[in-house]
Amino acid sequence: MALLPILEFPDPRLRTKAATVDPARVTEPAFQQLLDDMFQTMYECPGIGLAASQVDVHQRFMVIDVSEEKNQPLVFINPEIVERAGEQVYQEGCLSVPGIFADVTRANQITVRAIGRDGQPFELTTEGLLAVCVQHEMDHLEGKLFVDYLSPLKREMVRKKLAKQKRLSA
Repeated sequence: MALLPILEFPDPRLRTKAATVDPARVTEPAFQQLLDDMFQTMYECPGIGLAASQVDVHQRFMVIDVSEEKNQPLVFINPEIVERAGEQVYQEGCLSVPGIFADVTRANQITVRAIGRDGQPFELTTEGLLAVCVQHEMDHLEGKLFVDYLSPLKREMVRKKLAKQKRLSA
């Protein structure tokens, strides 16, 4: 397995809308290896979700594991939210926007339809943290970041803070 480089805001590649994955590719060894690499990258960072767009693979899939033990890996290929209910505010962070956290309002409960790692379609109804994570990662597949939910002023402050962090670490 290999760690993958994560694109960071304001990299313009994060604004790319991901293409649909050919379901016939899902069980191919190279695709399965990419999933393993994404999980390793996500766990090492550490994160609870990682969209393919964040590792410069502009295809519609993501990996998630919101468990404390990091032993409940989920794969969503060509995900689509088919139902939303309620509302919740959750403080979100992002591996592509390191060190920044902000309150974001999202649906409290969702039903998502996708293809799993095994190539089989599935539907999942979930709420709370997993629902937030699915919505957050799906935004990446649309070229959207959680900072887009912030006011223009706050978004500019985030951009400047990240630029300063990058300068200081160089």
